[in-house]
Amino acid sequence: MYPCGNCRAVAVGPDGRCAACGTYQQQLQQPSVPPQTPPMPGGYPAAPPMGMPAGGVDLRRGLSTTLVVLFGVVLPALIFLFVARSNQFGVLGDMLDAIEGKSVSFSQSDLDDADDMFTTARIIYSLITLAIAVVWAIWFRRLRLNAEVFAPGQHRFGSGWAAGSWFTPVVNLWFPKQIANDIWRASSPQGPHAVSRGLLNGWWVTWIVALVANAISGLRYNILRAKVESDDYSPTPSEAKSDIESLHSILAFDMVAIMIFVAAAVLALLLVRQITAMQEQRASLPPQPAGPAPYGMSAPNPYGAPAPGPAPYGAPQMPPTPPPGQPGQQYPPYGQG
Repeated sequence: MYPCGNCRAVAVGPDGRCAACGTYQQQLQQPSVPPQTPPMPGGYPAAPPMGMPAGGVDLRRGLSTTLVVLFGVVLPALIFLFVARSNQFGVLGDMLDAIEGKSVSFSQSDLDDADDMFTTARIIYSLITLAIAVVWAIWFRRLRLNAEVFAPGQHRFGSGWAAGSWFTPVVNLWFPKQIANDIWRASSPQGPHAVSRGLLNGWWVTWIVALVANAISGLRYNILRAKVESDDYSPTPSEAKSDIESLHSILAFDMVAIMIFVAAAVLALLLVRQITAMQEQRASLPPQPAGPAPYGMSAPNPYGAPAPGPAPYGAPQMPPTPPPGQPGQQYPPYGQG
């Protein structure tokens, strides 16, 4: 054995010194630290807390909660509007009975009171509808921005149209629905073709039917009401009865339109909750490869992932890593499953 270079002792450590006077003793006293395992390439980050932006996705619920509250408020307003319209309908029915000689208690003040009640109900409903329109446009644009993160390049319209298409005449009859279809596909946690669009389609059809029915009945009512209340209106008894009967039928048609609006409001409330839940679930999933782009567009890169390319010279080829909690199972690519 060789002596220690410091104290000339016989026991010599790896550094040329004995255990008592060298770094060898210090190394023996230090606990061994296992080497840090580097993260495997291709791993998925943990989902962020609920309600916080995740990689460009805004999951805050302020707008969706506001819409749910507004739709909950507009439903009683629609019921009040329906009651006011039915009151006008009943007064006109009394007028027809009086014309036919039936003993019915009727006066002009009854008609005026019914008109005042409907005007009040329409003002309340219009104010709530205006608030819904503003919040809805902002919320819908946020959905479109989130959907772009989920499926970049697979949307037919930009985020500006998501808000502006609702207020653009003529195109607001189909542009918003096409944007909603793209958002729905991109936000589906099961893939763009694995989720039913029954709620979305039912809401849109109900909304359009209610708009058209209300516009037709409102136009007919205003024209005929202006004719009846004009100063030069001097009809024969048969013509007066015919005009009142027409007003009576128009009010009945408008009451049907109001009830369709009630159904559309209920479906819209359910739609807000559904699409909000879909985007929250979609944001918690790992990045997925993009599927075939619709409508002849070139297929974009997977959202949140760079474009695939050849590995650097000499770099090892690493197999893809499955998501945590699913060993050996590959998540279905975007557009499948």
